[in-house]
Amino acid sequence: MPELPEVETVRRGLEPALVGARFASVEQRRPDLRFPFPERFVARLEGARVEALSRRAKYLVADLSTGESLIMHLGMTGRFTVALPERTIVPGEFHHDPGTMPIHDHVVFKLDTGTRITYNDVRRFGYMDLVASAELASCKHFAALGIEPLGNALSGETLARLFVHKIAPLKAALLDQRLIAGLGNIYVCEALHRAGLHPEAPAGSIATKTGRPRPSAHRLAEEIRAVLNEAVAAGGSTLRDFAHADGSLGYFQHGFRAYDREGEPCRNAGCGGTIARIVQSGRSTFYCADCQTR
Repeated sequence: MPELPEVETVRRGLEPALVGARFASVEQRRPDLRFPFPERFVARLEGARVEALSRRAKYLVADLSTGESLIMHLGMTGRFTVALPERTIVPGEFHHDPGTMPIHDHVVFKLDTGTRITYNDVRRFGYMDLVASAELASCKHFAALGIEPLGNALSGETLARLFVHKIAPLKAALLDQRLIAGLGNIYVCEALHRAGLHPEAPAGSIATKTGRPRPSAHRLAEEIRAVLNEAVAAGGSTLRDFAHADGSLGYFQHGFRAYDREGEPCRNAGCGGTIARIVQSGRSTFYCADCQTR
């Protein structure tokens, strides 16, 4: 599944084409994706102007002139192709390419600028919804989401407050979307490795008994922000089913220090250890036992 940096990269790729444009027509080619489309989906979109395009966790949110917002989730294989009047931008090569056969083009947005944006989703795990803009924060998609890891709320103090007394593994707590929204397996592995923290350590170990942050909490907050910002700047990981909205590839995967590097030397300065792999809650975790302590 695309993680936060990949979704942010898609947002930046779509924003120039979408914002300020109107939906001249919309083609909905099936009744559902992962979930059914909202009632009168096409009629509620046609004629609406896109006022802004933002991201909340792993969701894209298009604010519309009608007072509603279009919520889009890419699922596992969802991606957009942007066909400009002068050229068509084709998605780039995938690490595990699911293909782009037209049979998987499920939604087509035709804009009044002449641009055509096609949503293709092989596995149909993505979905779209329309919600009143004034009710976004309390809607079913966002009501239970935690803080944004790239927002001002993320800090050592915040992590300590969220994790105090928790005995769940540190990695599991970081992946809990009710606490921090948008973090995924890849970048949690990377942040823990950079911070020198063991993924199986109790989450509460970064806080004192009174909920004050230990140095490890500040270090972890700093590394979470750093690894996400680096990935966004590089255009995302493009692992498995992801490519940029504009078809170009991201190359942050070449900078991974831990993820998918089982058996390779640890890249942390001064460490002579080797990256190992364990499975936590059905997901692969990559870490260095030498420099990531409990």
